[in-house]
Amino acid sequence: MIDIDVNGEPQRLASGTTVHALAAMLELGGQAIAMAVNRAVVPRQQWQHQVLLAHDKVEIVRAIGGG
Repeated sequence: MIDIDVNGEPQRLASGTTVHALAAMLELGGQAIAMAVNRAVVPRQQWQHQVLLAHDKVEIVRAIGGG
């Protein structure tokens, strides 16, 4: 198990969890979001390959339409 922060909230995940798996666990798969790990944006095509590590800080930003 590893401990990370997601938008400032502590989360405990299994070792080897990817950004993609985190998005699925949070039911964010179909939403227009961006995810950053330790202040670096992770392109969506890299989500399946980006493994989260202990003490990572993940920020999830939702795109909101408007004008």
